[in-house]
Amino acid sequence: MQKIKLAGSVILYNPCDDDISNIYSYLDDVDILYVMDNSERDNSKRIPKSKKIVYVYNNENQGISRPHNYVSEEVRKLGYKWLLTMDQDTYINENVIDEMKKVILKNDMSDIGIITPWHCTKLREDKPKENITYPLDTMTSGNIINLDIHEEIGGFKDWLFIDGVDIEYCLNLGVHNYKIMQLNYIEIEHNLGDIFYRRFINKDILITNHSAMRRYYQTRNYLYIRDMYVEYPKFKIFCEILVKKKQLIFGILFYENKSFIEKVRELRAIIKGIKDYKLKIKGKVDKYY
Repeated sequence: MQKIKLAGSVILYNPCDDDISNIYSYLDDVDILYVMDNSERDNSKRIPKSKKIVYVYNNENQGISRPHNYVSEEVRKLGYKWLLTMDQDTYINENVIDEMKKVILKNDMSDIGIITPWHCTKLREDKPKENITYPLDTMTSGNIINLDIHEEIGGFKDWLFIDGVDIEYCLNLGVHNYKIMQLNYIEIEHNLGDIFYRRFINKDILITNHSAMRRYYQTRNYLYIRDMYVEYPKFKIFCEILVKKKQLIFGILFYENKSFIEKVRELRAIIKGIKDYKLKIKGKVDKYY
């Protein structure tokens, strides 16, 4: 029986025990797994003992793009064509990766940049009725990416650092006429953190409780992404929604379970994100509010 060689890349940042345990949910499904650790301290002794695992301690927070790009280059040298990209907070349900492998083997994947399952999160999204759909974007975690296409479109953008990396990559695929294949009949568990909804008049507001750092990168990077892709008709509405801040700021002020000082830091981070975007500042910054 024909088999697919599959490499894996997971990025850690100060992981809890559950994050480490998630590795076991997909370790058997890959031939090699790079554990890229952006943490403040070495976690090598906490990592599962396996000959499959290559542990790399970065000794700093390198974000998402650089580690995944590094792994992509390394495994391509070893002959791999497909890479599983993971966040530390994602648990892979049984048989999910096997099913994605079957689809890759049975179909012409020459125009598929990403194959992804349905992500079970706290977000109120209606699962499509169709078994297979082709969305504009998807989260990075739990995907299998086509490494030939990854190289062709220039990989993940290093200068985005954290937020927007997955969005930009997906839109870049679309510009190059590649697609995202989403298998809605298989699911993974993706913990997006402390998010919830609150009712205001007749509308539900999503409260994400992100840190000031995340607010900064989201604000700055989403503006860059809008500028890059809003000119394409199929992305125009998506890009316009991406940068709206009115509902977000309302949620921070009135519904987040944080102190007044923390909320002020978030708002200052949003303002600095806008300023740095206008100043064309990219990459990692030392001060984000």
